[in-house]
Amino acid sequence: MKNIFSTKPPAVAGAHDAVGIGFDHGASRAVIDAVLPCVDNGRFAVKCVAGERVTVRAHCFTDGHDVLRVQLCWRAHDHKEFREVPMKPLVNDVWEAAFSPPSVGRYVYTVVAWVDPFESWRHEMTRRVDPQDVRIAAQVGALEIAAAAARAEGSDRAELQRWATELDATAANPGADMTSLKALALDDEYAGLVRRHPDRRHAVRHPVELPLIADRERARFSTWYELFPRSAGAEPGVHGTFRDVEARLSAIAAMGFDVLYFPPIHPVGRMQRKGPNNALEAGPDDVGSPWAIGAAEGGHKSILPALGTEEDFRQLLARAAEHGLEIALDIAFQCAPDHPYVKAHPDWFRWRPDGTVQYAENPPKKYQDIYPFNFECEDWRGLWAELKSVFDHWIGEGVRIFRVDNPHTKAFPFWEWVIGEVKREHPDTIFLAEAFTRPKVMHRLAKLGFSQSYTYFTWRNTKEELQDYFTELSTEPGIDYFRPNAWPNTPDILHEQLQTGEPAVYMSRLVLAATLAANYGIYGPAYELREHLPRGPGSEEYLDSEKYQLRHWNHDDPASLAPFIARVNRIRRENPALQQDRGLRFLHVDNDQLLAYAKASPDGDNVVVTVVNLDPHNAQWGWVGLEPASVGVKDGQPFQMHDLLSGQRFTWQGDWHYVRLDPHTVPAHVFVVRRRHGDERDFDYFL
Repeated sequence: MKNIFSTKPPAVAGAHDAVGIGFDHGASRAVIDAVLPCVDNGRFAVKCVAGERVTVRAHCFTDGHDVLRVQLCWRAHDHKEFREVPMKPLVNDVWEAAFSPPSVGRYVYTVVAWVDPFESWRHEMTRRVDPQDVRIAAQVGALEIAAAAARAEGSDRAELQRWATELDATAANPGADMTSLKALALDDEYAGLVRRHPDRRHAVRHPVELPLIADRERARFSTWYELFPRSAGAEPGVHGTFRDVEARLSAIAAMGFDVLYFPPIHPVGRMQRKGPNNALEAGPDDVGSPWAIGAAEGGHKSILPALGTEEDFRQLLARAAEHGLEIALDIAFQCAPDHPYVKAHPDWFRWRPDGTVQYAENPPKKYQDIYPFNFECEDWRGLWAELKSVFDHWIGEGVRIFRVDNPHTKAFPFWEWVIGEVKREHPDTIFLAEAFTRPKVMHRLAKLGFSQSYTYFTWRNTKEELQDYFTELSTEPGIDYFRPNAWPNTPDILHEQLQTGEPAVYMSRLVLAATLAANYGIYGPAYELREHLPRGPGSEEYLDSEKYQLRHWNHDDPASLAPFIARVNRIRRENPALQQDRGLRFLHVDNDQLLAYAKASPDGDNVVVTVVNLDPHNAQWGWVGLEPASVGVKDGQPFQMHDLLSGQRFTWQGDWHYVRLDPHTVPAHVFVVRRRHGDERDFDYFL
């Protein structure tokens, strides 16, 4: 006879170890409808920081009114045993628990749920009032307790057996007091013993072990400064060296940066070398673009001799660390025409019918000095292995942060593989994706493993644009895997808003980047010195761009924004609310030229409110809506707003608060919230 109970439902889409549960497991009545956070059904990892609290929610229920037990299960990727955390019910069948991965690395988590017969009995027992019902229910409970005793060992077993016997005997005694019987059945201390030995025979496990990447803290909170080492020379026209960069370390650290990022430091190709302002013809003394990598001196694992030696580079890393700075290197997987790879591995490139290699293009832009790799070549395995060895080489030199140039123009499977392999061997490595491209492509790169991602911040300038974009970046699902790194400028991008050179614009854009995003950076010293002339009308390229020639910067310029930048970065370091991307909410302001928002630390103890004047020419004023309860202040009680930029203090009370910002002084407020404590004249930081 055909087994009509053998049909099994399909496996869960995206599950790594999904097993269909047939009707022969019909006693398993718990339902796990969803586990969050989850990126593409567990295809990609959620991101966090080691030691950070990861909150997991599960949608779990069962038929009828029986009591459900739900456990969060998590483990390190290379461990076999799960740790379990009881999940608590919230509302609407949502359960919640949290765990903190203790160290950097890979983890997995899932959820287990089951109908608990003991808790279901206990819940029903509380509702029994008829004496006969109480007696019968007590006898049923004695059986459940005896079953728990059979699952227990040692003193727990003895105690549970004693309780089961006493409860059964009392229930069988016609003269037993019903109140005492019920109290015995519902004894909390005994119930705790049963909970330690639950009946999980019919437990249901979520079919996907969801992946989690725990990074080090700098992946979540970092402050980047971009510098061309070759322009660090002490005299105009003199090629800079790593030793010259050492002389700049204290000033960069004093501005509050913790990541010092270099464009490529490799030999620069001589064939098709570009001249100043991207000229097709280069003179004999022109240095070319550092992104045209490779020459007779070597390629991606070599250092441009004019910068110094490998030992000089190692010394720079050590000196930077003494100043609290970490060096980030640019990884640009492309070659100059005279890169050694072109001769040794011609099959790694696309050859045209005329016998030349296809150079890089992004019409109307042409990069005759750059040859892209062909990721569809027959020797793709050899290409992948060699490119990974580039990361391995610089990791061996002590580098742990890489800014990857244009990753969206390379094969996605390669990034998933190489980042996975590198982080498996060196889990503290951080990758920043420099991809200004379509949103879905940028998100895919983040899912594939990039620790941080460039954003559209540069082109988001109006109040509506900023609110919409950063609301998207700070909410699910993107917040679970996409870490934005906001840059107001780069060597490639001089936005038209900065082309006026007005201090108010540079100050307001810096405040926005530094307070809206936990990771941000500037291309300096072009930023603090307000370099603002474009190559031509409508261009976002700098005139006399440092990409193609040496520049000499006057760091002693009294108009430098360095002191202002240092103040903003100090505020970031001292306020945990600004060190993560969750907890951002925009506040209502009755003026479209004023943008206001609040950020709170995960524990809610630190609240920072920022108000920015988006008009660089005129003073703007308006009323900001901020309910006292949202910052931990009782209704009707005054609280103090300490502006960390100006040092001013304002007393606010009620729900609406007047602000006025003059861009010719400081175009922003960055308030930390204080509240009354004890004596009415005394305020404490709300920290």
